[in-house]
Amino acid sequence: MTPTRVPAALAALAAAVALALGGALPAVGAAPAAPPVPLVAPAAADPAPADPAADPAAADPAAASTQVTWGVRPADTVHGAARPNFAYSLPPGGTLADALVVTNKGDAPLTLDVYAADGFLTADGTLDVLGAGEESTALGAWVQVETPEIVLEPGAAAEVPFTLTVPEDAQPGDYAAGIVSSLLVENAAGVSVDRRLGSRVHLRVQGDLAPALAVSGLRVDYDAGGNPVAPGAATVTFTLTNTGNSRVAPTEQVQVAGLFGLGRARAAAVDVPELIPGASVQRSVRVDGVWPLVRTTATIALGGEVVALPGAAVADAAPAVPGVTASAAAWAVPWALIGALALVVALVALRVLAGRRRKARHQRAVDAAVADALARQGATT
Repeated sequence: MTPTRVPAALAALAAAVALALGGALPAVGAAPAAPPVPLVAPAAADPAPADPAADPAAADPAAASTQVTWGVRPADTVHGAARPNFAYSLPPGGTLADALVVTNKGDAPLTLDVYAADGFLTADGTLDVLGAGEESTALGAWVQVETPEIVLEPGAAAEVPFTLTVPEDAQPGDYAAGIVSSLLVENAAGVSVDRRLGSRVHLRVQGDLAPALAVSGLRVDYDAGGNPVAPGAATVTFTLTNTGNSRVAPTEQVQVAGLFGLGRARAAAVDVPELIPGASVQRSVRVDGVWPLVRTTATIALGGEVVALPGAAVADAAPAVPGVTASAAAWAVPWALIGALALVVALVALRVLAGRRRKARHQRAVDAAVADALARQGATT
């Protein structure tokens, strides 16, 4: 976005982003220090906000025709047609030209900024791009948009050419970015809103791929539950990080077992997204049917495969992702069972003690009766 249209203070405002082909453009009010909106793939039309009072078109149907909506998609070029996004493979120093198609679907003229920005993974594993005003240092900086600002009449479409040039010293591996179209508006409440829509860009710089994954922060928490004769559950939490230079689709197996591997139970599959290099996601999975066998150990076996670029040949097969395992343990003492057993033992002990007391009282009564009888017999003689 051009500096003349966006003050530097707006760089800290959250931007509504949807970098998917034909994705919708949700309207999100900018708020200080709010996180960026993840990349999604909603419908092509611009949905109304949930609060009708925040959207004049929702409160007044007559205003619906003035809603600002637009769409974006990769242009049909020598690089492909009907593409879901941009995907390239280039050597260091390589260059290419492509274009983004922007269509005004509203009823009023539309002025948009168009720019490229580095991609990153959000905490929930969604691909997003840097906000306006944030400096790109990788793929976003390698893309030069020919027309940084475009004006579209209602119903009109325009191709926005751009050039991608890979630096000579670029390291081999996968890079992610987005070609973004942006509209800065001010709503009725005077809050500035940066509405963005664009398409993802994936680039593989040719050279040796070295896929690698790592597991950190592995933790297991055991809950025995309230039933002493039923198994409990273990919650396993872990963080996956792509420490290699290629985009990876991870696979994992999580299992929990007691001492000496007894009572082994396996977790259901965990939803783990594709990881771009350097990205991390944290996940938690609950494993039911875990017996409290004093000590519970959680083990994760991690693998995966390198994500292939569209049209990649079999000869371009990527190397295998090395497997990784990690484990963590926690106490799984069957306190409920121990408590129940202690209660039973206490009840038995009380019953035995009460029986002994009754027997002692009876014996004392017998002894007293015998003594009394002997005393009366001695008196009569």
